[in-house]
Order: sequence, then structure tokens, then C-alpha cells
Amino acid sequence: MLKTSTPVPAPAARAAAIVLVLTYLGFVSLGLPDAAYGVAWPSLRAAFGLGQGAFGAGLVAVGAGFMVSSLSAGAALRRFGGGRLLAGSTLLAALGLAGFAVAPNWPVFLLAGLLVGIGGGAIDSGLNAYAAAHYSARQMNWLHAAFGLGAALGPLAMAWGVANTGWRYGYAAIGLSMGLLGLLFLFTRRLWGAAGPQATVEGDAPPLVTAWQALADKRVRLQVATFFVYVGVEIGAGQWAFAVLTQTRGFSVAAAGFWTGAFWFAIFLGRVVLGLGADRIGSGRLVEWGAVGALVSLGVFAMDPAGLGVAGLFAAGLALAPIFPMLMHRTPAAVGAGAASHAIGFQVSAAMAGGVVLPSLIGMLAARAGLLAVPWALFAICVFLVALTLAVVRQRAN
Repeated sequence: MLKTSTPVPAPAARAAAIVLVLTYLGFVSLGLPDAAYGVAWPSLRAAFGLGQGAFGAGLVAVGAGFMVSSLSAGAALRRFGGGRLLAGSTLLAALGLAGFAVAPNWPVFLLAGLLVGIGGGAIDSGLNAYAAAHYSARQMNWLHAAFGLGAALGPLAMAWGVANTGWRYGYAAIGLSMGLLGLLFLFTRRLWGAAGPQATVEGDAPPLVTAWQALADKRVRLQVATFFVYVGVEIGAGQWAFAVLTQTRGFSVAAAGFWTGAFWFAIFLGRVVLGLGADRIGSGRLVEWGAVGALVSLGVFAMDPAGLGVAGLFAAGLALAPIFPMLMHRTPAAVGAGAASHAIGFQVSAAMAGGVVLPSLIGMLAARAGLLAVPWALFAICVFLVALTLAVVRQRAN
């Protein structure tokens, strides 16, 4: 659904419909490689002779590339257009995934991670910028659900590879999928310019508000901290679940891969439902209930009563689902229109940092205390998430 109410000619309307489908595929492609790393990690450790503490190095490599490209994605989007940027960045990510598949050692694997991150950062920033300018809030929620679908399919593909032919084939399969998507985006690149005029983005910040003035606002800093912790919980659970299930609870590779994928699928499912009922329930309630539900669910995952820990993992995915899109949607009302655009930029950066730093710290803890400590670390971090989300929701009334 376009944000503008201006009548759209039929050819432009057809192009817009096709581009909307391509945008969904772009978000799916963004999620594909993200969650596969945790499934591949035990095999990577054995192949390269690594300790648990090295887990974070892979996240840092991808995160560094992501941060570099996301900072320049806006200029690249204006220069090349959505179609060319999406095609080039997807093909670059596919090249990095191919590098994963053939890497002879850990340093080469990390270099390939930079390529995956550079491609992923451009996809993420470019697609979000395009979608924010063209689509409604409902479509934005469903686009984030598409990311969850990709994040659910990635672990399944990697689990298949690990169980049958090896982790290299898992990355090769994901890389091939990304490459095919990249070619599709390349062949349809002209449609992005034919999809109609760019709509005005709602809630643009007044020009007199600088980024540093926005960051000086404690409401903005609270939002930034919340995104840092939220993504740390989400990525931490998704990346470490496979190792916990296979190495401490006796799950087979296939079963652990299924439940890891189920966690990401739960996020996808929750966001699909969110797109239908968010207006009736209210974003504040969804954020609060989601954080508390995630805390309870991760407690079940940690305690594993009667073997129900995997049910807690799935429930945590459902509970976490609305938090990210609803916090993003609430940002203008929470921090004010003048700081909103800067705040969203800081939030995206904080989200990436949280997804690297907190899972890496969990890896260091696992190296010292063992994998049994991982679920309890996730539970402890989620306590902070509950406190932060409650504060964020209540700050709107101030």
C-alpha cells in the first residue's frame, strides 16, 4: 500500500505491485544468512579448531561490514536506485556466502563475513529507506515478518547441510539462493523507477535538530538502549539455541535445527498477526506484553521443566515478535517529531551493535562456565529488556 493518495496510472500500479513483492523477497533474503551461523557454529569449531570464545569474531566481522555499508546506503540509494542497490548488495552477500563455503581457514572465513555484512547492511538500510517512503505501517510490519521467514529458513537449510553433507554445503545452498534472488533483482531493476513518485515520508525531523542534539535527549538514549538490548536477546537466543540443544540436552542435529528454525518462524508468525491486530491492541501493550512474555518464556527455556524448554524457546519468539516493529513505529511519538529521524538512525546502529556485542559476551561466558549458562544469561538480559520497555512505553505520557 502506497503512502500517497494520488491516483496511480495502471502501468505504474502494476510496477508498484511487482516492486512490493520484490521488497518482500529482499527482506526474506536479508534474514537467510543471519540465523544460519549459530547452526553451523559447532561444525565450524571442529573444522577450524576454535574455542567457544571465538563465536563473537564471526559476528563482529559481519557486523563491521554491515555498519560500513549502512552508513552510506542512503547516498547509494539516491545514486543507483532501489533496484540496482538491492541487486548489487544481494549478489555481494551471495559472494560472501560462497566464500564461507570454500574458506580454507578461519581468517578467510572472517574476510568473507565482511562481504556478507557489507551486502546485508546495504539491503537492510536501502530496503527500510525505500519502504518507509512508499509503504504503510501495516506493510512495514509485514515486511519485518518477511525477515523472520528468511531467518527461519536459514537454520533449516544449514541443519540439512550439517546433517547430510556438511556445513559448507549449507552455506553453498544459502549462497545459491541469494545469488538467484540477486539475479532476479538485477533483471527487474528498472521497475523500481517505474513504480510511481516517491511519497513524502511522514514525521521528517525539522532541519534545525541535529543528530547530536537528538542524542542529548534522554528519551532518545532510552530508545537506543532498548534496541541494543532487544536485538541482543533476539540474536543471542537464535544463535545459541542450536548449540545448547545439541550439546547440553541431547537433541539431534535435525531436531535442534528444527527448533532453532521454529524460534525464528515464531517471530515471523507473530509479526504477521501483528499486522492485523496492532491498531486494536495498541503498540504500548504489545511492547509491554511482549517483553514480559519473553522473560517468562526464556525462564522456561532455561529451566527446561519436563523437557518443555523448546516450547519456551518457541514462545519466546512469539513474545519478541512485536517489540522491534512497534518500538520503531512509536519512535516519533516517543521522542518527538524533531528527533525522530535521527533517533531511528541511532536505533538501527544500536540494534546491530547489540546483536554483535551481547551474543559475543554470552560466548565468552560459555567458554568459562559452559553452555548450560547460556539460557540463564539470556534470561538475565531479558530482565533488563523488561525494565527498558516499560520505561519506553511510559515516557510517551510525559
